[in-house]
Amino acid sequence: MARLHDVVFDCAHPASVARFWAAALDDYAVAPYDEAELARLRSLGIDSAEDDPTVLVEPASGGPRLWFQLVPEGKRGKNRVHLDLVAVDPEAEIRRLSALGATVRARYEDHVLLADPEDNEFCLVRD
Repeated sequence: MARLHDVVFDCAHPASVARFWAAALDDYAVAPYDEAELARLRSLGIDSAEDDPTVLVEPASGGPRLWFQLVPEGKRGKNRVHLDLVAVDPEAEIRRLSALGATVRARYEDHVLLADPEDNEFCLVRD
């Protein structure tokens, strides 16, 4: 039986979207860059982690990893898959996520539709 391992986001700038999601989610962080990884990037002609075409965000314990990968094409249309987040105080969380770069798209009776800095949609519901 298959298990969920990663959720992958196509991005124009993986590092900035990865930082958004690492800050947005409890107990997630951008995977650290050790000297071997920085050397690998340099061997590909990439001078800094900021320009890394694939950035990993890992959970502290359990849950899927989030990968952010560079793609040449822009986003077109509505996401076919999205994340649902929960919060005890949705309004406070909306303010926090907005300060990180999210935008509110729509408000519904039972959830709020938001978008991350690259327009990937996600929902927020009360826990």
